[in-house]
Amino acid sequence: QVQLVESGGGMVQPGGSLRLSCVASGSIFSINVMGWYRQVPGKERELVAIESRVGSTNYGDSVKGRFTISRDYAKNTVYLQMNSLKPEDTAVYYCNADIRSYAWPSRSDTYWGQGTQVTVSS
Repeated sequence: QVQLVESGGGMVQPGGSLRLSCVASGSIFSINVMGWYRQVPGKERELVAIESRVGSTNYGDSVKGRFTISRDYAKNTVYLQMNSLKPEDTAVYYCNADIRSYAWPSRSDTYWGQGTQVTVSS
């Protein structure tokens, strides 16, 4: 059983900062890609930032230069530092990870967290 748990969401004024965290727990053999997506009502879930096991990163165009993803591989944790936040960053942010479990180490499955709300408003 694998679980992703996010924390760190909340409300912030435009121009402010927030840091999201996501911890993966359970019978984890290895984690490849780990990262963040976001979704607003009526729209598709979109990429925010992801980081591979070898450290390569990919960011959504709207957050480049403002958001930074990082991972603590020993703790199975991924972070998202969000700076210069804008009202259009308001969304539910979901943690995502491709994980191989000890039960099926040859197979990679995609897991999602429950989501954390980020609201940017004055």
